[in-house]
Amino acid sequence: MLSILLIGVGLSMDAFAVSVTSGLTVKGFGPKQACLLGAYFGGFQCLMPLLGYLLGSTVSGLVSEYAPYISFFLLAFVGVKMLVEAIKGGDKAVCTRLRHSQLLAMAVATSLDALAVGISFAFMPGVSLLPSCLLIGCTTFVLCFLGGMVGGKIPGVSCKTSGILGGLVLCGIGIKLLIEGLV
Repeated sequence: MLSILLIGVGLSMDAFAVSVTSGLTVKGFGPKQACLLGAYFGGFQCLMPLLGYLLGSTVSGLVSEYAPYISFFLLAFVGVKMLVEAIKGGDKAVCTRLRHSQLLAMAVATSLDALAVGISFAFMPGVSLLPSCLLIGCTTFVLCFLGGMVGGKIPGVSCKTSGILGGLVLCGIGIKLLIEGLV
C-alpha cells in the first residue's frame, strides 16, 4: 500500500497546485471551500482509476493519445478565462466564489493521468482495486484541502494579482501536462 500512497501523492500534485491557486483567488476562502476542492479533486482521482481499470486495454491507446490535449484544453480554457476576468473585471470579477463548472473542468483535467494509472492496474496482478482507488482519492482530498487552506492564508495579495497568477498557474500546468504527454 505504500506504493499506492506514493502514486496518490504523485497524482495529486497538479490538483494540489490548483487548490493553492484557488485559495489565493477566492475571497474569504475557508474550510468549506477547501472541502469542496478536496471533494472534487479527491473524488475524480478516486473514480478515474476505477474507470481506467474498467476500460482496460480496449481504449488505452485512445486515452493515452488524447489525454494530454484534453488536459491542456480544459486547464488553458479555465486559466485564460481567469486571466481575462482579472485583467478586464478587476477585483470583483475574480474574487467571487468557486464555480462548480470550473471545479469540474479542473478536476477532470488534473485526473486524466489517474485514468491511465487505472488502465495499468488492469494489467498488474494482485492490485486491490477499490482500496487503492480510495487511498488515492483520500490522499488527494487531504492534500487539496491543505493546499487550499494554505493558499487562502497568504496575505497581501490583491484579487486582481491573484487572478492573474492563478490563470498563469493553470495555463502553466496545462502546458506542462501537454509537454509530458508529447514527450
